[in-house]
Amino acid sequence: MAANASTSVSRKQLILSALCKYFSLDPKSLPENIAGDEVTSLYSTVLKSAKKDAAGEVKDGVVNWIRYAEGFPTDSQACSGALKGLNETLVDVSVLLGNGFTPSEADAVVFAAVHSSVIGLSNSDRQKLPHLLRWVDYIQNKVDFGDILEKIVIEKDKFDFRKLDELMGAKNAGKVEIDSNAKKTVQGAKSAEKPEADLNTKKSDAGVKAAGDEKITSDKKADKKADKKATEEKKKSPETEAVEKDKEVSVSLLNIQVGLVRKAWKHPSADSLLVEEIDVGEAKLRQVVSGLAKYISPEELTNRHVVLITNVKPGKLRDVMSQGLVLCASNEDHTLVEPLLPPQGAKPGERVSFSGIDGKPEDVLNPKKKQLDKITPHLFTDDKGVATFKGIPFMTSAGPCTSSIPKATIK
Repeated sequence: MAANASTSVSRKQLILSALCKYFSLDPKSLPENIAGDEVTSLYSTVLKSAKKDAAGEVKDGVVNWIRYAEGFPTDSQACSGALKGLNETLVDVSVLLGNGFTPSEADAVVFAAVHSSVIGLSNSDRQKLPHLLRWVDYIQNKVDFGDILEKIVIEKDKFDFRKLDELMGAKNAGKVEIDSNAKKTVQGAKSAEKPEADLNTKKSDAGVKAAGDEKITSDKKADKKADKKATEEKKKSPETEAVEKDKEVSVSLLNIQVGLVRKAWKHPSADSLLVEEIDVGEAKLRQVVSGLAKYISPEELTNRHVVLITNVKPGKLRDVMSQGLVLCASNEDHTLVEPLLPPQGAKPGERVSFSGIDGKPEDVLNPKKKQLDKITPHLFTDDKGVATFKGIPFMTSAGPCTSSIPKATIK
């Protein structure tokens, strides 16, 4: 079945088909309506039918990637960001799960989810995603997807060994010519018999040695300058700058947690602000000031789960201390603003994660570095309202965080 046909089936059915192909399982042996199950139950049912077992840690890892596949964006902008994020994840690994070279069921389902997006990429876009394309080629040759997914044709550079032979031949020919000239020079020197010639030779040798010493000193200075220049160029190279820029805008710098608003009230001296006491699993409730008074009442906010950044630098807003930032989705003209909503079952205090992005958050964000300002432009909801960073969903133990506002900015 071609890629355009595979997109006509639901995402869960595609994931189910990929799992069945991975485990060489006949879909008819599965219970009816399994595609309607939640992904955790779906995966457990497939494992049971395939008579396979997985350690808890491995199983959790696979489920997270299945959720990632299920929520993979369809919007072109979000999809582009998600593919870039996946490419970065695959920089130094061959497969998504595990430390070896054997694809897991996670690789199979993610491959199925991104297939329609990758197969339609232009050559110029493919060149920007070398690690993703290498992984795609590896997985489609290691896992037999049968007629479910069309094979993606990937052009590979071919090495011309004839050019290597020509190069080596020219190098050897040059060496022979140099050796021949050197031999003639030695023979000519030996034929000199006159004392005057010997004296001139000694003087010449002394001059050559002095010139040689001077040249060596000059060469050393030139080498040092060249090394210094190369170091400076390396520091300023686009690749180095790109890596540093990615670090500056990595969402892993933020400590994003699930919180439960225990109490909310109007700010005593600012009509546009609300003050909340939020439970984030700490011994003491965290006080946060938010600009939400125009969009939600204190009563509506009380006992509501929210998503907040807890490592912003504490400070006072109109004389009231604030120790966090509640993340909200907003439409283009800011007429609709609402706090992000964690899924039912998410626990206060648990940290929001992003598939394929690891890293320890900063203890406290440095306002002078403007880290938050560099990251928030990459936060948005997709066309289904799922909160994402560069197209990668905000994930909790119970699923992704969402908003009723699709294609919204998040701040």
